[in-house]
Amino acid sequence: MEDEKIIELYWQRDERAIAATAGKYGPYCTAIARSILHSPRDEEECVSDTWLAAWNAMPPHRPNILSAFLGRLTRNLAFNRYTRDRAAKRGGAETELVLDELAEVVSGTEDTHSEVERQELARELNVFLNALSAKKRAIFLQRYWYAHSVGEIAARWGMKETAVSMTLHRLRRDLRQHLTERGFAL
Repeated sequence: MEDEKIIELYWQRDERAIAATAGKYGPYCTAIARSILHSPRDEEECVSDTWLAAWNAMPPHRPNILSAFLGRLTRNLAFNRYTRDRAAKRGGAETELVLDELAEVVSGTEDTHSEVERQELARELNVFLNALSAKKRAIFLQRYWYAHSVGEIAARWGMKETAVSMTLHRLRRDLRQHLTERGFAL
Protein backbone atom coordinates (compact mmCIF):
# COMPACT_ATOMS: atom_id res chain seq x y z
CA MET A 1 0.00 0.00 0.00
CA GLU A 2 1.27 3.48 -0.82
CA ASP A 3 2.34 5.72 2.06
CA GLU A 4 -0.29 8.36 1.28
CA LYS A 5 -3.04 5.73 1.57
CA ILE A 6 -1.62 4.51 4.87
CA ILE A 7 -1.49 8.07 6.22
CA GLU A 8 -5.04 8.66 5.05
CA LEU A 9 -6.16 5.55 6.98
CA TYR A 10 -4.64 7.07 10.12
CA TRP A 11 -6.48 10.32 9.47
CA GLN A 12 -9.73 8.39 9.03
CA ARG A 13 -8.97 6.58 12.32
CA ASP A 14 -9.17 3.28 10.45
CA GLU A 15 -7.43 0.46 12.34
CA ARG A 16 -6.25 -1.04 9.05
CA ALA A 17 -3.57 1.69 9.14
CA ILE A 18 -1.68 -0.19 11.84
CA ALA A 19 -1.74 -3.49 9.94
CA ALA A 20 -0.63 -1.74 6.73
CA THR A 21 2.17 0.05 8.59
CA ALA A 22 3.33 -3.15 10.28
CA GLY A 23 3.27 -5.00 6.97
CA LYS A 24 5.27 -2.40 5.11
CA TYR A 25 7.58 -1.01 7.81
CA GLY A 26 7.76 -3.77 10.44
CA PRO A 27 11.18 -5.10 9.38
CA TYR A 28 12.60 -1.57 9.04
CA CYS A 29 11.46 -0.49 12.51
CA THR A 30 12.52 -3.82 14.03
CA ALA A 31 16.03 -3.37 12.61
CA ILE A 32 16.26 0.08 14.21
CA ALA A 33 15.04 -1.22 17.58
CA ARG A 34 17.36 -4.26 17.37
CA SER A 35 20.46 -2.12 16.85
CA ILE A 36 19.70 -0.22 20.04
CA LEU A 37 18.03 -2.72 22.36
CA HIS A 38 19.56 -6.12 21.50
CA SER A 39 16.61 -7.96 23.04
CA PRO A 40 13.91 -9.61 20.89
CA ARG A 41 11.21 -9.00 23.52
CA ASP A 42 12.15 -5.33 23.93
CA GLU A 43 12.41 -4.88 20.16
CA GLU A 44 8.92 -6.29 19.67
CA GLU A 45 7.46 -4.07 22.39
CA CYS A 46 9.25 -1.02 21.00
CA VAL A 47 7.87 -1.63 17.51
CA SER A 48 4.36 -2.11 18.94
CA ASP A 49 4.81 1.16 20.82
CA THR A 50 5.82 2.76 17.52
CA TRP A 51 2.48 1.80 15.96
CA LEU A 52 0.65 3.26 18.98
CA ALA A 53 2.73 6.45 18.82
CA ALA A 54 1.97 6.78 15.10
CA TRP A 55 -1.75 6.27 15.83
CA ASN A 56 -1.64 8.98 18.49
CA ALA A 57 0.35 11.41 16.32
CA MET A 58 -1.80 11.20 13.19
CA PRO A 59 -3.82 13.36 13.21
CA PRO A 60 -2.88 16.14 13.84
CA HIS A 61 0.58 15.43 12.38
CA ARG A 62 0.80 14.47 8.70
CA PRO A 63 4.32 13.19 7.97
CA ASN A 64 5.92 14.05 4.65
CA ILE A 65 8.01 10.87 4.62
CA LEU A 66 6.32 8.03 6.49
CA SER A 67 9.44 5.85 6.72
CA ALA A 68 11.48 8.67 8.30
CA PHE A 69 8.63 9.49 10.69
CA LEU A 70 8.31 5.87 11.81
CA GLY A 71 12.08 5.45 12.02
CA ARG A 72 12.37 8.49 14.27
CA LEU A 73 9.54 7.27 16.50
CA THR A 74 11.13 3.82 16.79
CA ARG A 75 14.57 5.22 17.48
CA ASN A 76 13.33 7.61 20.16
CA LEU A 77 11.24 4.91 21.84
CA ALA A 78 14.16 2.47 21.73
CA PHE A 79 16.56 4.98 23.28
CA ASN A 80 13.98 5.84 25.96
CA ARG A 81 13.54 2.14 26.76
CA TYR A 82 17.31 1.65 26.75
CA THR A 83 17.82 4.57 29.15
CA ARG A 84 15.08 3.30 31.45
CA ASP A 85 16.45 -0.25 31.44
CA ARG A 86 20.04 1.00 31.83
CA ALA A 87 19.07 2.99 34.91
CA ALA A 88 17.65 -0.19 36.41
CA LYS A 89 20.44 -2.60 35.39
CA ARG A 90 23.54 -0.45 34.88
CA GLY A 91 24.76 -2.76 32.13
CA GLY A 92 27.01 -1.89 29.21
CA ALA A 93 26.55 -2.48 25.50
CA GLU A 94 27.07 -1.01 22.05
CA THR A 95 24.33 1.58 22.59
CA GLU A 96 26.15 2.93 25.63
CA LEU A 97 29.29 3.33 23.52
CA VAL A 98 27.38 5.21 20.83
CA LEU A 99 25.87 7.59 23.36
CA ASP A 100 29.22 8.14 25.07
CA GLU A 101 30.96 8.89 21.78
CA LEU A 102 28.44 11.56 20.82
CA ALA A 103 28.28 12.98 24.35
CA GLU A 104 31.78 14.35 23.88
CA VAL A 105 30.49 16.46 21.00
CA VAL A 106 26.90 17.33 21.88
CA SER A 107 26.27 17.84 25.57
CA GLY A 108 23.01 17.10 27.28
CA THR A 109 22.85 20.24 29.36
CA GLU A 110 19.56 21.94 29.97
CA ASP A 111 20.57 24.89 27.75
CA THR A 112 20.59 22.72 24.63
CA HIS A 113 17.07 21.48 25.28
CA SER A 114 15.33 24.69 24.33
CA GLU A 115 13.45 24.24 21.09
CA VAL A 116 15.20 27.03 19.20
CA GLU A 117 18.65 25.77 20.08
CA ARG A 118 17.66 22.19 19.21
CA GLN A 119 16.46 23.33 15.81
CA GLU A 120 19.64 25.30 15.19
CA LEU A 121 21.74 22.32 16.26
CA ALA A 122 19.77 20.01 13.96
CA ARG A 123 20.20 22.45 11.09
CA GLU A 124 23.97 22.67 11.64
CA LEU A 125 24.24 18.90 11.95
CA ASN A 126 22.52 18.60 8.57
CA VAL A 127 24.90 21.17 7.07
CA PHE A 128 27.84 19.17 8.45
CA LEU A 129 26.49 15.85 7.15
CA ASN A 130 25.66 17.24 3.71
CA ALA A 131 29.25 18.44 3.34
CA LEU A 132 30.60 14.91 3.89
CA SER A 133 31.24 12.35 1.21
CA ALA A 134 28.47 9.79 0.80
CA LYS A 135 30.61 7.10 2.44
CA LYS A 136 31.54 9.19 5.49
CA ARG A 137 27.94 10.34 5.89
CA ALA A 138 26.75 6.73 5.73
CA ILE A 139 29.35 5.60 8.28
CA PHE A 140 28.35 8.44 10.63
CA LEU A 141 24.64 7.65 10.32
CA GLN A 142 25.15 3.90 10.66
CA ARG A 143 26.97 4.48 13.92
CA TYR A 144 25.06 7.38 15.46
CA TRP A 145 21.56 6.99 14.02
CA TYR A 146 21.25 3.23 13.64
CA ALA A 147 23.70 2.37 16.49
CA HIS A 148 25.55 -0.24 14.43
CA SER A 149 28.73 -1.64 15.92
CA VAL A 150 32.11 -0.66 14.51
CA GLY A 151 32.49 -4.28 13.37
CA GLU A 152 29.20 -4.19 11.44
CA ILE A 153 30.18 -0.95 9.73
CA ALA A 154 33.64 -2.30 8.88
CA ALA A 155 32.13 -5.44 7.35
CA ARG A 156 29.61 -3.43 5.35
CA TRP A 157 32.28 -1.14 3.89
CA GLY A 158 35.09 -3.68 3.57
CA MET A 159 37.23 -1.72 6.03
CA LYS A 160 39.27 -2.65 9.08
CA GLU A 161 37.66 -1.82 12.41
CA THR A 162 40.55 0.47 13.28
CA ALA A 163 39.94 2.44 10.08
CA VAL A 164 36.24 2.81 10.93
CA SER A 165 37.11 3.87 14.49
CA MET A 166 39.58 6.45 13.20
CA THR A 167 37.05 7.75 10.65
CA LEU A 168 34.44 8.13 13.40
CA HIS A 169 36.96 9.85 15.68
CA ARG A 170 37.84 12.33 12.94
CA LEU A 171 34.18 12.93 12.11
CA ARG A 172 33.40 13.67 15.77
CA ARG A 173 36.40 16.02 15.93
CA ASP A 174 35.29 17.79 12.74
CA LEU A 175 31.70 18.02 14.01
CA ARG A 176 32.93 19.53 17.27
CA GLN A 177 34.95 22.13 15.33
CA HIS A 178 32.02 22.83 12.99
CA LEU A 179 29.64 23.42 15.90
CA THR A 180 32.15 25.43 17.93
CA GLU A 181 32.80 27.75 14.98
CA ARG A 182 29.06 28.38 14.81
CA GLY A 183 28.79 29.40 18.44
CA PHE A 184 27.61 26.21 20.12
CA ALA A 185 28.99 25.72 23.63
CA LEU A 186 30.16 22.11 23.83
